Amino acid sequence: MNQTGTHNEDHGAEAIGLSGTGRVFWNLREAALCERAVARAEGRLSDTGALVVATVPPPTLDEQDRYVVRDEAVEDGARWEGANPLPRASFETLKADMLAYAGGRTLFGQDLYAGADPVPVRVLTEHAWQALFVRNLLRRPEPSALAGFVPQLTILSTPGFRAEPEKHGVRGTGAVACDLAQGLVLIAGTLHAEEMEAALAAGLAHMPAHSPAERGRLVLSGAASVEEGSTGTTGDLALFLGRSGAGATTLAAGPARTLCADGLLAWGQDGIEPVGAGCHPRTRGLSPDNAPAFHAAARRFGAVLANVGLDPEGRAPDFDDDAPAGEGRAAFPLDFLPGGGAPMAGRPRHVFLLVHDAFGVLPPIARLTPSQALYHFLSGYQGDVTSTESGAEAPQARFAPGGAAIALPTPPSTESRLLRELLARDAPGCWLVNTGWLGSRAGTGRRVPLAVTRRLVEAALSGALDAGETRTDPNFGFAVPVEVEGVERALLDPARAWPTRIDYSMTARRLVGLFTANFARFESAVDEEVRGAQPGVAIAAE
Repeated sequence: MNQTGTHNEDHGAEAIGLSGTGRVFWNLREAALCERAVARAEGRLSDTGALVVATVPPPTLDEQDRYVVRDEAVEDGARWEGANPLPRASFETLKADMLAYAGGRTLFGQDLYAGADPVPVRVLTEHAWQALFVRNLLRRPEPSALAGFVPQLTILSTPGFRAEPEKHGVRGTGAVACDLAQGLVLIAGTLHAEEMEAALAAGLAHMPAHSPAERGRLVLSGAASVEEGSTGTTGDLALFLGRSGAGATTLAAGPARTLCADGLLAWGQDGIEPVGAGCHPRTRGLSPDNAPAFHAAARRFGAVLANVGLDPEGRAPDFDDDAPAGEGRAAFPLDFLPGGGAPMAGRPRHVFLLVHDAFGVLPPIARLTPSQALYHFLSGYQGDVTSTESGAEAPQARFAPGGAAIALPTPPSTESRLLRELLARDAPGCWLVNTGWLGSRAGTGRRVPLAVTRRLVEAALSGALDAGETRTDPNFGFAVPVEVEGVERALLDPARAWPTRIDYSMTARRLVGLFTANFARFESAVDEEVRGAQPGVAIAAE
């Protein structure tokens, strides 16, 4: 292939078997990537220089479309969560076909670093905007280091390639397949750049040489922030953990707080360490009034806006436009934010486990014991909404350890042990925060108001919730504040917000049953204290 740009000429595209008549542009910077994205009709520039793109119609992938090659070299007693097994022969067939497809096209290569102990990561994409996206989220080497760059993890993304289920052993035309032995991740048939984040998380967690578990670290999905003007050394570092959509970034970057890390983080002996150097927030509702720093950062030159409306005349982004299909997202470096990317020298004083409850059962905030925090971390509950045959919306529970949509290569006992040690050492306050629904199921109840959630988080951070009166939740056993200044009391007790207590009780029993059934797979891997933190139904008779 014709390769141009600064890169390791002894370890270029041919390192993964790429050859053909195509071309690779290596390590282009922001201006060049924006120029090529516009020239190739991948996107348009906004009035302030942000690149606006669309990630549809290629499909959105879910857990059933993510695969890991399993063989004797990588199995070794590991217990995989969140990924399906893929025979090596199927992976090699998929790899050969994707390389043949990519070999005749123009690709954009970025050599970047991930993690506090820098792991060299190479990303080869079919779209210039995807190269800019990943460049925004990871650390950039000094130009002098590119000539000797040797990746330990390579991600190949070809949205235009369509997998064939019968031939490649996958479910549909889109797939993400990871081979640990080769340090290679293949992403086919989707424009959703978030898959590169998930692939990176899975690849880093799986790599034997950089296994966070081996180094006493947990790889987590969420965000971290400190009090404005601090660097984390004064004990005000807060960790917000949860799957995409739970609101970690929004809450971490609350009033008078500085965002330190977003997306992937590692928690270990040295405290919290960002894996990347960027921010990837939702754009719905962004405005100079409710999120001035995020609004300004998302509009800067070099930012990527996916699925955001654009005024055809003035080219101003419209973050509330319902016309674009897909979820609106921005991607930009943390240093686009005031004080963003501040070093985190401290250990977390508070840990917030964020859930999006679609059943309307969980309170908006609850205090957790360390054992309860371990239980809910391993459960990783998030609520989704599905449509029934009649068109009605129905809540659905999804569980993924740690709340992240990545495959965990280590047994739950290892994850549990690491988190227990970190909680015992740092002794942070642990909280469960429901950013989902109250008063009924999704579709008939109402979302927890963001202003209420922020007020409750602020009260936890300030210590105001430590001395207040609490009640024990009859279903999950955690402590729920009875009264918080500035918050309607009825909002703190989900049962009072439902039309009838019997409807609430029946729905609560259903959710508890789903939790119990899911945790059965972990019971033998945890100790008696964590098993004792499981929910039980003790609802008083109506």
